[in-house]
Amino acid sequence: MKQHILNTLHNHFRAKIEMHRVNIEVMLENPVAIPEHTDYVVALEKEISHIAEYMDKLEVLNTYFKE
Repeated sequence: MKQHILNTLHNHFRAKIEMHRVNIEVMLENPVAIPEHTDYVVALEKEISHIAEYMDKLEVLNTYFKE
């Protein structure tokens, strides 16, 4: 059970990282796709912050709970 929970967390963090990475790609390739964001740099920074948050969580998981 422990390993199943750890794998689930790992997959969740990786999926969140990928989701925010794709958001960045969309904004960079087609900035008009998200019209409510007039300040693209701030919007990109927020997405990067989300990636950093989940990368940190993934690192903690791998450092302290990897078997």
